[in-house]
Amino acid sequence: MAAMPQTPHSRVIRDLADAHVDALTEIDPFQATWLGLRDDRMRDLSPAGQEAMDARLHQTLAELDKLTGDSTDDIADADERRCAQLLRDRLTSELAVSESGEHFRAVRNILGPLQSLRGVFSMMPTATEDDWGLIARRMAKVPDAVAGYRATLTEGARRGMFAAPLQVNTQTDQIAAWAAAGDGRGWFADLASGAEVSAALRGDLDTAAAAAIEAFTDLSTWLRTDYLPRAEGTPDGVGAERYAVQVRWFSGADLDLAEAYEWAWSEYRRLAAEEREQADRVLPGATMAEAVDHLDAHGDVVAGVERIRERLQDVIDRTLVELDGTHFDMTDQMRRVECRIAPPGSAAAPYYTRPSRDFSRPGRTWLPVDGRTEFPMWRLLTTWYHESVPGHHLQLGYWTTRADKLSVFQTNIGSVSAMSEGWALYAERLMDELGYFSDPGTRLGFLDAQMRRAIRVIIDIGMHLGLPIPADSPVGAGERWNHELGLAMLRHGSPRDDGFVTSEVVRYLGVPAQAIGYKLGERAWLAGRAAAQQARGAAFDLKAWHMAALSLGSLGLDDLTGELARL
Repeated sequence: MAAMPQTPHSRVIRDLADAHVDALTEIDPFQATWLGLRDDRMRDLSPAGQEAMDARLHQTLAELDKLTGDSTDDIADADERRCAQLLRDRLTSELAVSESGEHFRAVRNILGPLQSLRGVFSMMPTATEDDWGLIARRMAKVPDAVAGYRATLTEGARRGMFAAPLQVNTQTDQIAAWAAAGDGRGWFADLASGAEVSAALRGDLDTAAAAAIEAFTDLSTWLRTDYLPRAEGTPDGVGAERYAVQVRWFSGADLDLAEAYEWAWSEYRRLAAEEREQADRVLPGATMAEAVDHLDAHGDVVAGVERIRERLQDVIDRTLVELDGTHFDMTDQMRRVECRIAPPGSAAAPYYTRPSRDFSRPGRTWLPVDGRTEFPMWRLLTTWYHESVPGHHLQLGYWTTRADKLSVFQTNIGSVSAMSEGWALYAERLMDELGYFSDPGTRLGFLDAQMRRAIRVIIDIGMHLGLPIPADSPVGAGERWNHELGLAMLRHGSPRDDGFVTSEVVRYLGVPAQAIGYKLGERAWLAGRAAAQQARGAAFDLKAWHMAALSLGSLGLDDLTGELARL
């Protein structure tokens, strides 16, 4: 098929990408909210909702084919070319995920339909009576959305497509935590409890909140009594065919999984040796476990949930000032980041939510506390660089400022997980290079975080593909990976409480291939930087390279290293 001619300044593909975003916000109102648009509609979680989404994906793909033909290599404008590559990859990989039927068994503890159904309310403004009216109207539609989700799972069951019992039990436990919030009135009531609104709107909020949490608890009952018995025997791992589809979606690449598995083991061995040396610096003669216990007992431990929130906010604010102008260039809009406590029932790992397009909703970091009141800083410092600056907020916030130059698709909705998580892990390593982990304890925390990401690659690939465990493994040598051995490996290699370890491994099993993108994405970023340094020699400027790299927008790992090497 012949492609339409492209001039050096053409943006027909970026215009198509933005038209696709506009169409998506009509089909999926949650996308509209995440972009910062006011919307009280609810996502259609029924099979019909997925069919509408698939139709839109097919339509945009057909339009892209008309513009580019069989190849994007001849597109003169580099931003156009990258947009075409990204758009094609995201459309085709999302359709492949749908065709594999993942929505028919989407029960998990993170990144699932129910998590988005609750999480979208945290992204809505709450400053005015009109804002709360919007929330009340959307909240009143939660029961219909839950019914649509149940219809999708029911259709999946009819087709013999079930979520694993481990995921079902975890999801129902999450719902129980959501129902227990707000002194037993539920998470939705807790969200609305502080709203200063008229008596009429207060009544609407209370009625909608009660109906919403009732819909969740009714769903939980159905999951336990009806769905779970029929799901018995469903394996925790998804197998090679389904895993390959997820790899493409989360990484934008067809990875060599055998190579990735072996490389992750080499990283594990390298990091284990570094940790032993660092543990001795923390406490002479100590093992890793002894150094961890020492830091938890005698290190910098913050007591109190509000105090740790304030401390982490201070980390963000100071880092913004210190890095701005010296290592990165930040706009005034990007300098506002909020640290918040995650709502009850969240998965155990901290996370970041990006700003709205106009920055009226700032970027936010979220710390799950799960009943804890003491927080060792040696564990958290590297994570906050990952979540805020120079990690997620720097990248995703900067992308937001470039949406008009590139496209909203390249800078928001079309994000590739492995590129973004790879950057955030690279950011942790950069802070180590810049000397921010001079304290022996915080550097051990950095190494522990790196180790956890290496173990993710090992056990995520290993559990889903049932791979053999090498003879020098600290757990399960000679056996094949399963849920229990995954738990044992994470406990051994990255000491945490059982709640955190359990949540993490359930996450890896419930969202196949997402967790491998951190370390493999970081590897791609480092390879791109090394190639650019080699090409430019003494003329290489790290700050200039960073800003040029952040100006590219989202890319899959198939394209990332090559694009970075050209900068």
